[in-house]
Amino acid sequence: MWIADTWNDYEIIDCSKGEKLERWADYILVRPDPQVIWDTERIHKGWKTRNGHYHRSKKGGGEWEFFDLPQQWELHYQSLTFRLKPFSFKHTGLFPEQAANWDWFSTKIRQAKRPVKVLNLFAYTGGATLAAAAAGAGVTHVDASKGMVTWAKENAIASNLEDAPIRWIVDDCVKFVEREIRRGRKYDAVIMDPPSYGRGPKGEIWKIEDAIYPLITLCTQLLSEHPLFFLINSYTTGLQPAVLAYMLGTGLQKFQGSIDAQELGLPVSSNGLVLPCGASGRWEADA
Repeated sequence: MWIADTWNDYEIIDCSKGEKLERWADYILVRPDPQVIWDTERIHKGWKTRNGHYHRSKKGGGEWEFFDLPQQWELHYQSLTFRLKPFSFKHTGLFPEQAANWDWFSTKIRQAKRPVKVLNLFAYTGGATLAAAAAGAGVTHVDASKGMVTWAKENAIASNLEDAPIRWIVDDCVKFVEREIRRGRKYDAVIMDPPSYGRGPKGEIWKIEDAIYPLITLCTQLLSEHPLFFLINSYTTGLQPAVLAYMLGTGLQKFQGSIDAQELGLPVSSNGLVLPCGASGRWEADA
């Protein structure tokens, strides 16, 4: 398991009865988590003094209940600053477990000793984009949601990366990749964090089981002669680490490199557990 254990501004304090108690900078949130199926006594005072609590509905979805929580606040990771806010379906605009991947590919970029062009698909609010840019890469950030791209730009400004070489693209990821192939563009690295299900800006349907492998093979046509890495993240239950590894192994077989895939995890400070938070598959070029 790859564990994101170098945070100062974020921690999972406790988890019990389907929920986790988290500290996001100065604020305490309670949010549901389907992995937390055990039942332990809730001793920490944060369970009662939380600033926000997302309640799941038995009918699907849910809603926030707030107790002295600002509409927006900031969270820091190393040199990066993220602007957070509670919004639909329990999210805050950041997945802290991804810091394990940010650290990995940032090291790869810095050690490359050459210009590195990164394509970040389904790029959300820009965590990976900003980490790659801070490490010295030029990044093309693609997401179908204009609101998410705007949010990512705000994070870039907050992180003093407003002048970094980042292309901000609002587009359907598959169609953008197809156009980049026709344009003859090349990238040294690809990052993708696809949703289980979604729609593009013109109603295009995305279903991960049907679409992910064809997209991987499309992206290999964008890779430069000497690619650096290829990273896939998945929060879809059916896409276990081994499946991510097999897809990368078959999709990138013409390139010389090694593959690893693991669960991502976040430590729980009160009891020493590590909470599973999805999976990642990594391909990296042979040294």
